[in-house]
Amino acid sequence: MTSVAPKHRRKSVAVHIGSVTVGGDAPVVVQSMTNTDTADALRTAIQVAELARAGSEMVRITVNTEEAAAAVPEIRERVEAMGLDVPLIGDFHFNGHKLLTKHPACAEALAKYRINPGNVGRGKKRDEQFAQMIEFACRYDKPVRIGVNWGSLDQDLLARLLDENAQQSQPKALEEITHDALLESALSSARRAEELGLEHDRIILSCKLSGVQDLIRAYRDLAALCDYPLHLGLTEAGMGTKGIVASTAALSVLLDEGIGDTIRISLTPEPGGQRTQEVLVGQEILQSLGMRSFTPRVIACPGCGRTSSDYFQHLASEIQEFLVAQMPVWRATHPGVEDMSVAVMGCVVNGPGESRNANIGISLPGSGETPVAPVYVDGEKTVTLKGDTIAAEFKALVKQYVQEHYTSPEHNAAPGTISAL
Repeated sequence: MTSVAPKHRRKSVAVHIGSVTVGGDAPVVVQSMTNTDTADALRTAIQVAELARAGSEMVRITVNTEEAAAAVPEIRERVEAMGLDVPLIGDFHFNGHKLLTKHPACAEALAKYRINPGNVGRGKKRDEQFAQMIEFACRYDKPVRIGVNWGSLDQDLLARLLDENAQQSQPKALEEITHDALLESALSSARRAEELGLEHDRIILSCKLSGVQDLIRAYRDLAALCDYPLHLGLTEAGMGTKGIVASTAALSVLLDEGIGDTIRISLTPEPGGQRTQEVLVGQEILQSLGMRSFTPRVIACPGCGRTSSDYFQHLASEIQEFLVAQMPVWRATHPGVEDMSVAVMGCVVNGPGESRNANIGISLPGSGETPVAPVYVDGEKTVTLKGDTIAAEFKALVKQYVQEHYTSPEHNAAPGTISAL
């Protein structure tokens, strides 16, 4: 069954960030962030490349020190030398105005600045330092994400709203005031940026919290109050299953309502784990919602008492890894292959049906079943595999299917048909 994308999409202005468009009619963009020391230009460039190759369409890097700011142009050059055109986003806190002043090459090399109004300064300094950041964005024609985070909310604004609330005959609860402060911080900062000369279509907003329901409510309200593109993300989502499930629960609700123009899954990596996992999770969310396709979909059953052998599990894993490994080449030479579905089923109950519904599928024998594996191509049984070479033969059939059905004219291969081996 094909997933159905949201019937409507919240209207937002289009913001151009290097070669990537966020908002407007553009598809929802997946982004991520490095966790290397930005001052180490080589390591950071390598991680940027890893994230970009995994599918991160923009990559944010921390710019927190003189050394980090000085390294940004080199990082940009190294990434481009690897043949990658991925916009770099500078993440600034506390001292961004000073770093951009001292390192104009950094200001130029970045494709976008991220400013947190909660920690850009206090009192008069806040306004002055925020204005300096916006001045650089205007000077170098860079878009800005004004990113409000509940963990670093503008305390002056919160104090003012609390004082005003205390004067009311029916004061709101603290959580209500915090909610109002988050929205006001984002929207008032955006208005101020425009007053300072930043164009309306150079602003993206985010309003991140760590609670699923709180996040959903905040973005619903923010979406109704402006037409800026919105960056979605559950902040401090956590590790492993917890972080994946919480992020998916929050973002899927919003995306299905047409809210959100770019996403980041803020996972805490397992020790030694891959930073690219957050990119893959973001892609899976969008693909599961039918909003975008990134890699062929593998349909596999969970297993039961009918599948005492774990062969189908190994084959499903092999096929998944095979498809992921092929995608860097296939994406360029076989357009549309990301929409393909491949079924790897473990017995005759749902196996033949799921295999027929997929572009190509195999139904492996379950416990006590005849040790043969029929293969279905576009709903028709074409061949039956058996023996110890099923995995290799099925991968060859998948590759042949891709070559015959998704090859662009300039990469046209000799015609052929899938037949018995």
